[in-house]
Amino acid sequence: MPTYELLPGFLRDLENLTPAQRRAFRAAARRFVEDLAERRFRAGLRVKRVQAAAGIFEMTWAPDGRATFQFGPEVVAGQPHVIWRRIGRHEILARP
Repeated sequence: MPTYELLPGFLRDLENLTPAQRRAFRAAARRFVEDLAERRFRAGLRVKRVQAAAGIFEMTWAPDGRATFQFGPEVVAGQPHVIWRRIGRHEILARP
């Protein structure tokens, strides 16, 4: 099971999401964790690198829902550590 942390920007952004948006993200996050175990992300999550932001990735959790993350040092040996950076609409990619 991967470990994770939430940066302050992610927590601020999360407060601005509607309950429905939070549910949609949690559902996508479950698929994300499943895919981490398989070491391959399904096409529907559209995980890809953020242009001009080294080491930062984005995941699509709704038609206009994005979350940015990076991988940090392992906390549990052999398990990825995900650092969630931002969450919201497409405009978060301006400051991922």
